[in-house]
Amino acid sequence: MNLCLRMRVEGFGKVWCNMALADKIASKNKDKRNQNLMGLIKRMHSVVETDDIDRHRQSQDNFGAIFGASKDITYADFKIEEMDAEWSRVNRVHMKKYVVLYCHGGGYMTGSLKYARCLTGKLASSTSMDVLAFDYRLAPEHPYPAALEDAMKAWNYLMLLGYGARDVIVGGDSAGGNLALALVLKLKEEDRILPRGIFLMSPWTDLTVSGKSHQTKADIDPVLNAEYLKEAIDSYAKDEDLQNPLISPLFGEFKGFPPVYIQTGDNEILLDDATMLHKKLVRENVSVKMDIYEGMWHVFQMSPFKTAYEAMDKNAEFIFDICR
Repeated sequence: MNLCLRMRVEGFGKVWCNMALADKIASKNKDKRNQNLMGLIKRMHSVVETDDIDRHRQSQDNFGAIFGASKDITYADFKIEEMDAEWSRVNRVHMKKYVVLYCHGGGYMTGSLKYARCLTGKLASSTSMDVLAFDYRLAPEHPYPAALEDAMKAWNYLMLLGYGARDVIVGGDSAGGNLALALVLKLKEEDRILPRGIFLMSPWTDLTVSGKSHQTKADIDPVLNAEYLKEAIDSYAKDEDLQNPLISPLFGEFKGFPPVYIQTGDNEILLDDATMLHKKLVRENVSVKMDIYEGMWHVFQMSPFKTAYEAMDKNAEFIFDICR
């Protein structure tokens, strides 16, 4: 690791530790706690982000490898054809019947299975299930439908391993939530058996950017902004019909969908992407539950503090309920 990158990692580590400390110190004062945490999150993203997309991706990979490390979790890398993939497994006796297929976030431009270890490790620990993550091809080098094709490749791999569709729970965060929904919509389009359930963290469901929260939350969201989303949309779906349900799942037909669980923060510009999806699923008689976390930001579940771990436990509760 070069000196510049090491300094960035060390800076990230200090922010990470300060975040946990701020949560502990200010736990009795919600407003102060949220302000402190959101300020630290903004600093954290300033450490990671860079205009050089290759460096951005490399930084995320290094941070995920370091801060997703846990003596309780084993990460086993392999390939699905030419695509990198990874199993996250707890180092104890655990459930083998069911498996989680996880789609990482990153605006379809960045992110990786390594960066997602802060989430996949927690998922493996909280559910005691194996979690499969995969490195789908990224935009702008590989725009739509490359990511969806790769998600289908991961799904088919699980079927070849001998899992039934009903043995799989599909999940994702941010753009990964978009991809998880698009995958299940594609399976439905092909008249294939659907997974047992879907869980989504801060899902990006509408690339037409129709939600009011894009304006009402613009000044307080510490993670996302309109400029970033525009770049992501142009990279992933330029010249595409943004109302295509496989690009903006909000416009999909969900009749017959498996149970869905959604988590979102009330301080993120994608809040309405989640709430509008929830309303549509209710209208189409899909079993759905949503939790809106007060004072939380985009994919807050990655962070090392109490609310994040509690949210992961809620994901596990959803999975346990549908696997009974």
